[in-house]
Amino acid sequence: MRPVPRARRLSCLNKTHSPTPGGASVRPVTETQAPTAVRQLSTPESTELAGWASVFEDLQFVLKCCEELVNRRATEDDVVGHALWSGALIAYVRCFGSGRLTEKDLSETGLQGEVVQWHKMLHELREHLTSATTNPRERFVIGAAQDADGRAEGIAIVSTPLPAVEELAVRQTGRLALELSTLVEKRMDKAQRATFQSARAMTPRLLNALPLVSVEAAYPEGAPRA
Repeated sequence: MRPVPRARRLSCLNKTHSPTPGGASVRPVTETQAPTAVRQLSTPESTELAGWASVFEDLQFVLKCCEELVNRRATEDDVVGHALWSGALIAYVRCFGSGRLTEKDLSETGLQGEVVQWHKMLHELREHLTSATTNPRERFVIGAAQDADGRAEGIAIVSTPLPAVEELAVRQTGRLALELSTLVEKRMDKAQRATFQSARAMTPRLLNALPLVSVEAAYPEGAPRA
């Protein structure tokens, strides 16, 4: 697996959606004007699309965490770095929790090398970093402090920090997330078009009876509406 090129990674992060300050965003299936209203769908197609959208956003989060880790300078007690790496691993493993992505999908990324082995290693690292019983950052040893005569004069708590994540590991994880994002985006587009077709089959009366979704933050005041 080769390191992820920074320019390409940034391109992938920017091309698919436009987050807004209010958190709402609209990802149109066709190039249209801003809608007059958005109605919440509860169809099999919309459920499938929501699942793929969640996976896609988790992969984007992994990419952003990896980018931050590569670009920042690690410190001796790198709390931020640990948080970024932990967050990236949690999000990555979650992408495979719903069953939408599986190990078989790794072969469709086009990546060469021990991709499956690295994928499994990320799962193991996630389990280590989220342990409910073991500190994943440091190891502790308790010893008796001796005086000049060899008698115990106190207790010493000796901590040994575990090594920080290496840049190569971060880059390989980012590259894997990038290629999986491309794969998921294609499936997301397919699911979105299927959802659009099911919505087009609904009458205006049926659509108007559905819950209204607020997306005002996605459209500035004065933006053209259909």
